[in-house]
Amino acid sequence: MTSVLPVFETHEVANQPPPFGGRNLWADDVALSEAVQREGGAAFIDTLQTYGAIAGDTLYRLGFDANRDRPRLRTHDPQGHRIDTVEFHPAYHQLMELAKRHGVAGLSWHEGGPGAHVARAALSFLHHQADAGTSCPLTMTHAAVAVLRQDPLLAEWAEKAAAPVYDPRDVPMADKAGITLGMGMTEKQGGSDVRSNTTRAELRDDGSYALVGHKWFFSAPMSDAFLVLAQAAGGLTCFLMPRRLADGNRNAFRLMRLKDKLGDWSNASSEIELCGAWARRVGAEGRGVATIIGMVMMTRLDCMLGAAAEMRMALAQALHHTRHRSSFGRRLCDHPLMANVLADLAIESEAATTFAMRVARAVDQAPQDAQEAAFARVATAVGKYWVCKRAAVFVNEAQECLGGAGYVEESILPRLYRQAPLNSIWEGSGNIQCLDVLRALAREPQVLPVLDAELDAVAGRDADYDRALASLRELLAATPSEAQARVVTERLALLLQAAVLLRAGSPMAPAFVRSRLGGAHGAAFGTLPDEVDVGAVMARALP
Repeated sequence: MTSVLPVFETHEVANQPPPFGGRNLWADDVALSEAVQREGGAAFIDTLQTYGAIAGDTLYRLGFDANRDRPRLRTHDPQGHRIDTVEFHPAYHQLMELAKRHGVAGLSWHEGGPGAHVARAALSFLHHQADAGTSCPLTMTHAAVAVLRQDPLLAEWAEKAAAPVYDPRDVPMADKAGITLGMGMTEKQGGSDVRSNTTRAELRDDGSYALVGHKWFFSAPMSDAFLVLAQAAGGLTCFLMPRRLADGNRNAFRLMRLKDKLGDWSNASSEIELCGAWARRVGAEGRGVATIIGMVMMTRLDCMLGAAAEMRMALAQALHHTRHRSSFGRRLCDHPLMANVLADLAIESEAATTFAMRVARAVDQAPQDAQEAAFARVATAVGKYWVCKRAAVFVNEAQECLGGAGYVEESILPRLYRQAPLNSIWEGSGNIQCLDVLRALAREPQVLPVLDAELDAVAGRDADYDRALASLRELLAATPSEAQARVVTERLALLLQAAVLLRAGSPMAPAFVRSRLGGAHGAAFGTLPDEVDVGAVMARALP
């Protein structure tokens, strides 16, 4: 005789927040909406409203699938033929298709007009919140257009990269209406020192080149083509290297392995060997770094946008959770210390967002305005350093707001935490950015006057701001050493963020200046002074 245990419930599920998904990330974000309109992107609001709804629902759900089932490298088919193929979860391709269709990789090129780069930046910001991994090929595809447009012979490549079409097929460029582009700069022996690259480019009789060597980090290896640096007879040179040749054959490079990364799981990063790969020169021989400099400005901007987006999503998750969960008789967000933490995070997030969009305006206007070009040149390095540096500690603080729920993979926060350090590393680590800032201040005479104009525009509005600005100028007048590059960049970043907030009339501006510049803040989040209206700050941060 067998006994059957009775069916019973041990408890009722209570005091748990509802699912986060199904939100419009654009409609939720007052700071982003105000920044886009202020910086010249108002003509694209309908586009952003549409994509905000997609990002907060469809993309948000797809992001979990794309990261759960990571890319797989298949070097050979079952018959032993070399195929060098990376397989992705279908969600990856859906993310890419929606992003390309709505202009995340190309709106600034195929739409054009004033404010297009601002709107494209906002699209990237929205997309990154749902899935950061696909932001890598989207960023590189967008930035590469600026390089390819320098050469009339590469016009078709540039046009198809900018096109709002995604085609994942591994076929020649001529057979596609839209393409994606990757990058191969870094080698084992050089890292950030790309001038030490050893990959050789041998000129062929038809004017093309054969590339022989390796790349230690080769991003998005299933892209249709790649911008690669190699040593030609005239020195370090930029090349366009397609994945498939015009006749349909694979180009002569091999995928050796995929990087086993801390995060960025939906995206594939690889190591390759170049075995005489066919390539076309972009720009003059020996001018490789100069050729890609416009691309670097845009990729740095996207690193800043990505870090700000990670902050924004982490903040939204923390506010959502604490508004729907109670302890000791009241909502978590109503506990004074928790409210201080949340408000502090909200202030940091808005400062990051508004500054990133200000830089996007500079990038937008750079071709027509020398002052904005100079500002974009230095501000992308400043923002790349500071905003990216702040993201990891920010996300961790948001995790604490959720407690254990913020540490399990059912939440997006572990993914954000793994992702957050990456924007500090690629496209030039923190030291590279800070040394670049110091170099620009010392060697490029147009940079300091432009920064002065930006900072002086709000002088006299806040005493703490004025004192911090005077202190920075004393530091710069003393000709800071290389070892002080981070100090200079950090102070400049905080002042530029404050200037943008003050100019915008943001209700966050007084608290930001008082806490970040006036000394009324500790070393951790949640140390705002008592006079800050934390309730009003939280209400502005998320409806």
